[in-house]
Parts: sequence; structure tokens; C-alpha cells
Amino acid sequence: MLNRNEVKYIQSLYHKKNRNKEEVFIAEGVKIVPELIAAGFGIQKIYGVKDWMDANTNISHVVEVNEDELRKISNLETPNKVLAVLCKKNIPQEPDLKNKISLVLDGIRDPGNLGTIIRIADWFGIENIIASDDTADLYNPKVIQSTMGSIARVNIFYTDLKNFFQSNKIVVMGAMLHGENIASIKEISECLLVIGNESKGIGTDIEKYIQESITIPKTGHAESLNAAVATGIILSWLKLKA
Repeated sequence: MLNRNEVKYIQSLYHKKNRNKEEVFIAEGVKIVPELIAAGFGIQKIYGVKDWMDANTNISHVVEVNEDELRKISNLETPNKVLAVLCKKNIPQEPDLKNKISLVLDGIRDPGNLGTIIRIADWFGIENIIASDDTADLYNPKVIQSTMGSIARVNIFYTDLKNFFQSNKIVVMGAMLHGENIASIKEISECLLVIGNESKGIGTDIEKYIQESITIPKTGHAESLNAAVATGIILSWLKLKA
């Protein structure tokens, strides 16, 4: 049974400052929780309903809760049997970018978009994402849910992008409305692909670091593409050329 202090503590973790202070995050659901545990994320505590516990007797640090208690601590409209408070992952201090295609995110604010981009990166074998400081927090519960477990396999590095570009010599490609057709890109095995903000695109202070502008040719009438959708299309072409 949950006590009031536990409920208050878990609810506090929906705020970034508290997650940072405690070095933990929340994951929910019968698919994501076991996957992250299997990937090696440390467990602070897990809250599961009885039938989930009965089916996962190999997992430790589990507290049994009923459906009403789970609803009190869940961030989901329909809680999915289990909620875990997990320790943040340890990642290298610097990304290994050599001979790899890596993503750079400039101001991706929407948590769902960020989570989907991480999932897309995982699909295409992208190991590293470099994100501007104003990009959504990796450990936002909506990001975690949208990654569908891909957070375990993709490293995210938050940094000042201007300093990052100044200290790296890798070719920088930018997804722009006006640029070279992605279908005409030649073979490439190493680059930084910049994806801009959902509504504003790549910032003017970042544009000057882009060496090759690329675009997805439009044949219809839509004004723009969702950032995650554009990422998937471009990566599929880059990987074909890798």
C-alpha cells in the first residue's frame, strides 16, 4: 500500500528539477519497464498491480499496488499495470562520432517529437544524438513513453551547439526547406544531420555552421513536415547511401 509521502515523491518526479536532483526518472507500461530493466537501468522502486507481479517474479524492488493507487501516481490517461522509478543511464562524457551518421537537434521542444526521433534513430542504428540545451528533457515521461524503449540504445548529449560545431570537423548537413534534393546525395558514411525546431526550423545562429543543405522534395501542398517524420525520411536516404 502506498503512503502519502510516496505518492508525493513520485508526483514530484514529473518535474525536471526533481528528476535532476534525484537522478531518477519514471517509466510506465508492461513493455517499456521490463525492457529498460533488462537493458541495465538501475531500479529505485517499481509499483505493479498483482497480475503484473505474478507474471514478473524475477524483478526485484516491487511494491504491490491496486488500480486506484496506480492511477494516483501515473502520468498516463490509462495506467498500464506498472510504474517504475529508475536511475538515469550512464553515458560517455563525449559522443564517438567517427565514421558515423549522428543527429543534432536544434530546439526540438515537443516531448512526443523527441521520443519519436529517438525511436527512429534506434531503427536506423544511430548511436548518438546531440541536442541543444533548449531541446525537451530526455527524461520527460512523455519522451520516455514515445521512445518505446529506444532510450536504452541511443545516447543523448545536451550541449551548446555553437561550441559543439566549433570544436568538431565533421561535415554538417541541415534539413532545410530549400536545399539539395536528398535523392541526389552521394555516398556518405560520416556526418552530423541537423534537425530544426518544429515551427521555426534551424536557428539562424546555427545555419552558418551548415555545410550542406538538404531537403525532401515536395509534390503536394502541405506547408511543412513534422520534425520526426522528416528525420525518418532523411535518415532512410542517408543510410541507403552509407
